[in-house]
Amino acid sequence: MFMLNPHSADFRFPPVDFASPEGLLAIGGDLRAERLLEAYRHGIFPWYNEGQPILWWSPDPRAVLFPKKLRVSRSLKKTLRANPFKVSLDTRFREVIQACALPRKKHGAGGTWITQEMLEAYCRLHEQGYAHSVESWAGDRLVGGLYGVALGGVFFGESMFSRASNASKVAFVYLVRQLSAWGYTLIDCQVPSAHLESLGAEEIRRRDFLALLDKALLLPDRKGRWHFDSNLTVLNSE
Repeated sequence: MFMLNPHSADFRFPPVDFASPEGLLAIGGDLRAERLLEAYRHGIFPWYNEGQPILWWSPDPRAVLFPKKLRVSRSLKKTLRANPFKVSLDTRFREVIQACALPRKKHGAGGTWITQEMLEAYCRLHEQGYAHSVESWAGDRLVGGLYGVALGGVFFGESMFSRASNASKVAFVYLVRQLSAWGYTLIDCQVPSAHLESLGAEEIRRRDFLALLDKALLLPDRKGRWHFDSNLTVLNSE
């Protein structure tokens, strides 16, 4: 297993082919913005629990969603037409990641993989214009959302939360429609889940993911605070 020096200015990672069968590639290092961005550019992401060293992963296969293949169920279309939530971009990044960091009931009384160290690192990425949040509002109450990192034509989804039925799904649909309108070609979902599969996520081989990633990174970064296009179409004729 590769050990990363947290004091080094060399942010390079070993080739992902050296990852374990579970996808674990390296241990240690730090969460400086330069290292995080280097990781994402090579299909690597941090994922670890409180009390563990930083663990860096590149799983095979990889869960992705192609924006043009977004799947909106009949019930979700009905929710979108009812328009129960106001959806915004980059207005409450810290609140969104804090909500994502709260323990989930389905995981019992355990902790969260979004440690305080992780939270602060992604807030710094947000301040630098690389990390973004989507918020669903019921009146003035934040009821759902998600956050992730954007580089080139790729959005790397990190986590989502929901305090009202379909609030995170609605936020996700808005985001995917906007990314598609901006020419993004790939959404990295990292590992599969039934929730994401219901929205059209699929698994592909890591080598195929890396080829798509390299191509998408040729597109310019869209840094800074994001806003939805005023003419964004959320409910396509499907």
